[in-house]
Amino acid sequence: MFNKNLKLILAAAVIGLAIWQFVEGNIGNGIMYILLSLIFIFLYFKNEMILLAFLRLRKQDFDGAKKWLDKIKNPEAALTKKQQGYYWYLHGLMLSQTNITKAEKFFKRAIKLGLSMDQDLAMAKLNLAGIAMTKRRKREATNLLAEAKKLDKHGMLKDQIKMMKQQMKKI
Repeated sequence: MFNKNLKLILAAAVIGLAIWQFVEGNIGNGIMYILLSLIFIFLYFKNEMILLAFLRLRKQDFDGAKKWLDKIKNPEAALTKKQQGYYWYLHGLMLSQTNITKAEKFFKRAIKLGLSMDQDLAMAKLNLAGIAMTKRRKREATNLLAEAKKLDKHGMLKDQIKMMKQQMKKI
C-alpha cells in the first residue's frame, strides 16, 4: 500500500511525463500517461486495500476482508478522513456477528468520521439501532431507525427497518 502523499507525487510525476511526451510530439504516449495518472488519483480517493476488503465482504469472506484491512498499519496517517470512516465501518460490519460492543464503537467512529454514501451511512445507523435494541435502549434505537429511514432514499433498507420496528414493539 502506498502512502496517500506518495500517490499524489506519483500522479504529478506521471502527468509531467505526459506533458513531456506531448511536447516531443508523442501524443499517444502522452494520452496513455494521463490515463495512468488517473489511476493514482483514483487510488488517492479510494484506498486499494479498502476496495479489496469490500470485494471480499461481497463474497461473505470475512477472514479475507480482515486480512486486507490488517495490511493498513496506521489508518490515521495512511487514509483520508472518509477512508478512515470506511475502515472503521468495515471493521464494525465484521465484528457485528461476534462482538457487538466493539462493533458499536467502530460504527460510531465511522459515523463520526463520515461516510461518502448515504446508503452506507444508513446501513451503519441501522446496525447501531440493532445493537441498541439488543442492549434494551429503545429510545436510541428508535432515533437511529428514523435517521436510517431518512438516509435510505432508494428504499433498499425498507424491509430491514420495518422488521426492526416490529421487533421493537415486542420489547
